[in-house]
Amino acid sequence: MNFDEFDGEYVERLKRGDYRTELHFAGYFGELIELFLRSKISSPEEREDIRQETFIRFFALLRSPSGIRQPASLGALVLSICRNILHERWRKPPPEPEDAIPDLPSTGPSPLIIWIRKQERASFERILRRLSDRDRRLLRAIYWEEMDRDEICAREDVSRGYLRVLFLRARQAFKEEYLRQTGQPQDDNQPA
Repeated sequence: MNFDEFDGEYVERLKRGDYRTELHFAGYFGELIELFLRSKISSPEEREDIRQETFIRFFALLRSPSGIRQPASLGALVLSICRNILHERWRKPPPEPEDAIPDLPSTGPSPLIIWIRKQERASFERILRRLSDRDRRLLRAIYWEEMDRDEICAREDVSRGYLRVLFLRARQAFKEEYLRQTGQPQDDNQPA
């Protein structure tokens, strides 16, 4: 690697955002940083992160009011910034792996789930009010009370086969009322 000397004019071109100077700076100091970090960090991704952070901090300093006071010491400044970032990373405790964080014991459904269930229940009840008594009883028994089909047959005094027909009709009525309330068009080809 050839070591370049830097002067005030070079720093001014960097400050102005001269493309060729920035390209030279990134190539030259990128290589210098890589050489410095290679023996300290094995991960190429982490070396690249540190290199990028070094450039970000350097350009922030370059464009700050205090700027760069000694252009001839540009290499030492860049490596000093890089070294500081490296020390910051070493001082920072490593993140805990996700499996090391214990799961909190479940104390039931979350407040969000409770709220969603209340909203669903309110919507369900609003639609049920618009249905016939029998349809309302059937849908509540099956979906909210989760009653056994034989119990429903006994309560409604119908056979299991006829309960199926009544249930399909109640579902269709519910679907039509739901679509009417939500303003969605009825799709006649879709089953209930």
